[in-house]
Amino acid sequence: MKMHVLSGGRLRMRRGIYYPDAAKEETFELPVSCILLKHAQGNVLFDTGCHPDAATDPDGRWGPTARISVPIFEAKDAVVNELPKAGLTADDIDVVICSHLHIDHCGCNAFFKRATIVCHAAELAAAKADDSDSKGYMRIDWDHDQVFETIDAQRDLFGDGRLTLLPAPGHTPGMVICHVVLDKDGAFVLASDAIPVQACLDKRYAPKVTWDHEKSAKVFEEVARLQKDGATVLFGHDDAQYQSLRKGEAFYA
Repeated sequence: MKMHVLSGGRLRMRRGIYYPDAAKEETFELPVSCILLKHAQGNVLFDTGCHPDAATDPDGRWGPTARISVPIFEAKDAVVNELPKAGLTADDIDVVICSHLHIDHCGCNAFFKRATIVCHAAELAAAKADDSDSKGYMRIDWDHDQVFETIDAQRDLFGDGRLTLLPAPGHTPGMVICHVVLDKDGAFVLASDAIPVQACLDKRYAPKVTWDHEKSAKVFEEVARLQKDGATVLFGHDDAQYQSLRKGEAFYA
């Protein structure tokens, strides 16, 4: 199995959202990453990042949210346009795993018309709720003519221990992370926004954009256990880590 780290866009936000000691006016740039997993039983994409329209018409795509999460990428940096670096197109993807349904993690879902879309049942319910717009969900990004396959417990995707989905509520009600096992490079935890930056795990604090802090704390301990067992944690928006990773054509195996 091969694992490619692909761009899903790039944003500018208030630094204090993820780093509580930051000055109120301080901002920072953060990557949006998508992880492609080429498994013998199918091509899997973990998260689909931002829609390319967020780069060309942010206000039209995201409305006022574009002033909070400011897109600073080009359309070519959306994952649907990054896949050719790994030798694939959207039609080659068999499974899309949605860690959650916020706009910077499911924005390109609509492009994967033949893929099975997998997410947690609680996440889909949260996205469908009447007040979902105020909580980071936008129907334009997740509500398409696609049938979701929902999970409500741990799921070994292909039954061989290589890709295991783990419920990780906290950031959102139905957050999901993925435990990946590669032959040469070992185990990885795809943490997405369950743990967006390394400082959150190191110092055991949840960002301001957290649905349930107690549940997040339990996820931190589980991920820390996996890390102690040898897994490399890939944080959802940690730029220092992202810059150090193999990306695009390069891969982990």
